[in-house]
Amino acid sequence: MNDWPDEPEGPRRMSHVQRPQVPQQPPRSQQGYGQGYNPNFTQAQNQGFDSGYSSGQVYGGGPQDQGGGQGGGRGGVPPQYAPQGPGRPAPDWRKRIKVGSIVLVVGVLAWGIGTYAWASSQMRNEVDLSKVIERPEEGDCTTYLIVGSDSREGMTAEDKKKLHTGSAEGKRTDSMMILAACSSGNTMVSLPRDSWVTIPNFVGSESGKAYPARGGSKLNAAYAMDGPELLVRTVEYNTGLHIDHYAEIGFAGFANIVDALGGVELNIDKGFKDKKSGADFQAGTQTLNGEQALAFVRTRYAFAQSDLQRTKNQQKFLSALANQAATPGTILNPFALYPTLGAGLDTLVVDKDMSLYDLGKMFFAMKGISGGDGKSMNMPLAGSAPQNSLKWDMPKVKQLVEQIKNDEKVTVESDR
Repeated sequence: MNDWPDEPEGPRRMSHVQRPQVPQQPPRSQQGYGQGYNPNFTQAQNQGFDSGYSSGQVYGGGPQDQGGGQGGGRGGVPPQYAPQGPGRPAPDWRKRIKVGSIVLVVGVLAWGIGTYAWASSQMRNEVDLSKVIERPEEGDCTTYLIVGSDSREGMTAEDKKKLHTGSAEGKRTDSMMILAACSSGNTMVSLPRDSWVTIPNFVGSESGKAYPARGGSKLNAAYAMDGPELLVRTVEYNTGLHIDHYAEIGFAGFANIVDALGGVELNIDKGFKDKKSGADFQAGTQTLNGEQALAFVRTRYAFAQSDLQRTKNQQKFLSALANQAATPGTILNPFALYPTLGAGLDTLVVDKDMSLYDLGKMFFAMKGISGGDGKSMNMPLAGSAPQNSLKWDMPKVKQLVEQIKNDEKVTVESDR
């Protein structure tokens, strides 16, 4: 039986369905959603909604891929919708280099300050120049009186034999020179130990007793009478030049410094031999160890000019020594710096006011002379004097001293 009606009925009117009132939602920005909010997702999905821009995160196999296998995300959420943690930032190399540079600078400064403090504590500031009386006025240059003594302090019998020093007690001056460090150029002036001078009145450095002047004496007698203080007093009295600092080194210290440097390279113009000093040199460029260096600066009997030629050799070697010691290869290398400082400071006797900085200036001034920044010379001489001594050419000496005092270029020449 056909249940369909024969004729179509008119349009049916459906009952009105009233939709429930949906409360108005606050804006997405107030709901904690970002711009990637999708109303078709659950709240959890929306919180991890991917706006479509890749953050560079590689999915799969990481600690977040706990529950999905391939293509699965956290809790079954597809990877593109899974919550993403913060990506690893690219390294800031400029910041790292800056921090590394600061650490390096701080380390170098700490090392430098520590080394300076250690070396300063090793200096033997034993000479008191405040005991020198009636001193000349200071000049514009910094002046050093550098003395090589024949002190055998700290040497064993084997050392004395090896270095051909003999076994004499006490100590005497073996070499003396004035080093003037000036802005106009550095000057090194050797003072022959047999120079004929006046030993002026003085006050004993130990006794405090006053002594009268003594005319007609050799320069090295002043050191023998009352040590460094009287030697400074005698040099100042006979030249009129104020001495700012005093430095003295003995045989052992000199040889040890050379050995600590690994030897000093020197060009010897003419070969010579001397049994007393142990010298035996061929002409040419060669590296001298401590024993050879000491023989080179002490030899006098192998030369016709005797002590005058020896002073020239001493100047030449000291300049070469300073040139090698004051190089980055020595200063910046702890394995070279510390042995050199240790060898020198143990036997180097200086005045109470000399700092490590002053000592460094002295070495760099000597280095400057070897590099052509200045000149080296003997004290101008005017011939012989009694007791096989040497007389100074006082007009030239006066001119030389005035040029040094006024920081002028030294034009005075020595005839010998």
